[in-house]
Amino acid sequence: MENPLHSSARKKLSRLVQVMLQSLAWIVIVTSAMPAGGSQSGAGTFLFLPAAGSISVGQTLQFTAYKGFTSSVRKNAVAISNHVQWFSSNANVATISNTGLATAVGAGTVSITAVSGPFHATTQLTVMPATLILTSVAVTSANASIPKGRTQQFTAIGTYSDNSTANITNSVLWTSSSTSVATMSNTGLAVGNGVGGPITITAQDPSTGVTGTAPLSVTSAVLASIMVFPNVSSLVAGESRQLSAMGIYTDNSTVTLTNSVNWTSANGAVATIGLNTGTATAVSLGGPITITATDPATAISGTAQLAVQYAVLTYHNDIARTGQNVNETQLTPANVNKTRFGRLFSQIVDGYIYAQPLYVPGRIIPGKGVHNVVYVATEHDSVYAFDADDGNTPTLWKTSLIPPGGSTVSSGSDAGCSDLVPEIGITSTPVIDPITGTLYVVSKTKESGKFFQRLHALDISTGAEKFGGPVIIQASVSGTGDGSSGGMVSFNALREHNRAGLLLQNGLVYIGWASHCDNGPYHGWVMAYDPATLAQVAVFNTSPNTGLTGIWMSGGGLAGDGANVFFATGNGIFNASTGGKEYGDSVLSLGPPGSGTFPVMTYFTPFNQSNLNGGDVDVGSGGVLLLPTQSGQHPHVLVQVGKEGTVYLLDRDTMGGYCSSCTNSDTQIVQELRGAVGGTWGMPAFWNNNVYFGGSGDRVKAYSFNAMGNGLLSTSSTSRSGFSLGTFGPTPSVSANGNTNGILWAIQANAPNAAVLHAFDATNLATELYNSSLNAGDSPGGAVKFSVPTIANGKVYVGTSSQLSVFGAK
Repeated sequence: MENPLHSSARKKLSRLVQVMLQSLAWIVIVTSAMPAGGSQSGAGTFLFLPAAGSISVGQTLQFTAYKGFTSSVRKNAVAISNHVQWFSSNANVATISNTGLATAVGAGTVSITAVSGPFHATTQLTVMPATLILTSVAVTSANASIPKGRTQQFTAIGTYSDNSTANITNSVLWTSSSTSVATMSNTGLAVGNGVGGPITITAQDPSTGVTGTAPLSVTSAVLASIMVFPNVSSLVAGESRQLSAMGIYTDNSTVTLTNSVNWTSANGAVATIGLNTGTATAVSLGGPITITATDPATAISGTAQLAVQYAVLTYHNDIARTGQNVNETQLTPANVNKTRFGRLFSQIVDGYIYAQPLYVPGRIIPGKGVHNVVYVATEHDSVYAFDADDGNTPTLWKTSLIPPGGSTVSSGSDAGCSDLVPEIGITSTPVIDPITGTLYVVSKTKESGKFFQRLHALDISTGAEKFGGPVIIQASVSGTGDGSSGGMVSFNALREHNRAGLLLQNGLVYIGWASHCDNGPYHGWVMAYDPATLAQVAVFNTSPNTGLTGIWMSGGGLAGDGANVFFATGNGIFNASTGGKEYGDSVLSLGPPGSGTFPVMTYFTPFNQSNLNGGDVDVGSGGVLLLPTQSGQHPHVLVQVGKEGTVYLLDRDTMGGYCSSCTNSDTQIVQELRGAVGGTWGMPAFWNNNVYFGGSGDRVKAYSFNAMGNGLLSTSSTSRSGFSLGTFGPTPSVSANGNTNGILWAIQANAPNAAVLHAFDATNLATELYNSSLNAGDSPGGAVKFSVPTIANGKVYVGTSSQLSVFGAK
């Protein structure tokens, strides 16, 4: 049996243990405001742990720890949150304070643990990304007012529940309270549509409805830019062109500002421009330069480029008839050869081309843009304007000068002369006035059995007649010569032939006439016309009391020095030295016209004029070349040579008249080189103090001028080609860049064979650089006697019996 003493001791011990367990066996309970759950920790011990769930970044959650008996007595649990230790398994996800307050830091899952002595409890906390709530929208712009047509970017900045901000410009809905004043794009760009305001610009978040606003006013449109037209121009020295300034406003409206802007030229030596007119005037070759139009109120400006380029406006390049183009930069002795140079294209025409082609750069052709233009006149009374650089460009314009029901003049049945076949229309080289953009040309027609010659003034941009033209050419002078009637000699439109090139000088157009094959009655005539009205100003007849004495010069143009007119005459009676009015085989200078006629300023007639006349050895087969002014006893001289081949160097201020006592030479003139060159049907050229001659059956020759400072030609040639260039010889022309890269160009016209274009080194004529017979595809076409090449802007233009051929670098 159990000892009663022992039994009593066991009871006391059991009660003692029970009391101890009552004081120690607390249960740790962790709770949050989530549904309850539980877990056990140790035998006989139940730990109650509610599930924690999730919160978002930036939010907090309070955890609570309880103590209590087993689950059956947990209702008696006591909170002990401030008496336990709290732990987070990842402080980057959530932190927890000493009182159990968890703070969400970053997205993820973390364990939250409460520890008290040997007891602990753990729960899971999931942290979700922050759920930001848009609380406000601020709308801003750089300007609260814009001109009509301008735009303004608005910006929307959203503020969120965590006080963070973000640019939400592209995610809000933009609206305008008045679309007639301004409209809004999806990206916040306002466009000013009309004057008004302030209006309200609203940005609304589509998901929350939160809005922000800003004011906007739209004022009248303002000047935004200036455009200058034409924006690229090429002019000829002396030419004027009207530039226009167009103001473009912020609403895309335009206003002409030509007379309200200030115009300036970057280089007045090249071109000037009217301060408030926009009229540009070319002064000298150069450019391109900048022309600027500036609005004085805003300083807004626009610019255009302008260049003054070389043009061939008259026979043999200038009124002195030098035949030189010293502004050619593209053609050089190095690149003019059979490999690198040749015929580029040809343009078919309707008749023979006796007139020298003329060239104008940068011409505005209505409806067809800007072109470099070459102008061609034919014996079929047609004038053409071709693009000078592109053979594929259609004809820019063509004008027929034959009136309805009329025709050209037949060489055989009408003129009785086979010199020009088969018809006669335009023979002489026209002249172009760059200032007015007018081409002056003489036509010859037959109408109802009658014959007419007319002076036409054609617009070089359109081919249209100008100034009320054309006018019929008519004239009469007192005299008893061939064809006279009642003491008057009248102009005969059939018999007179305008072969000499026209001259534009000192505000007048000058024209000279001879005949067809010496078929009379005819006389030499010079007439002057007002280029603006086409009214006849003055008339001069070289043989009013006899006949003949024509002015033909194989197509050479009447020459001018700015005041006086120079020309040579053909066979006829000479008696001026004895008080008569007949100037056969002479070189004349006519002064400015007055009282309907011209004064003879001075003249020269060779001592052997009678023999020349009797032998049909005209002085007037050759043109007159005026040499540059020099120092010395004879500062103004000219060169002339005719069929005899004698070179005359004359003082053009006092030519010397007629020496009746001279027997072997004309001792009264500056210089005479008898038989120096072959007979001349054409005229010489000048370049770099050299005079170049192309005599009949003779080699092309160069004579130096003023080499010794004596104002004379060298007595023998300084250079010559290795062969002659045909029966009539050529009229040479020279291209150069200043005094370098000189090339002498000449056309060998052996009709009816093909013409041959020759190029020689102008410093050594023995060096032929090129001729068009070297390459089979380079033939320019059928030859036309007296033809002259035109050289400009890297091209050489050759007129033939059926086409204009254009040569250049391949």
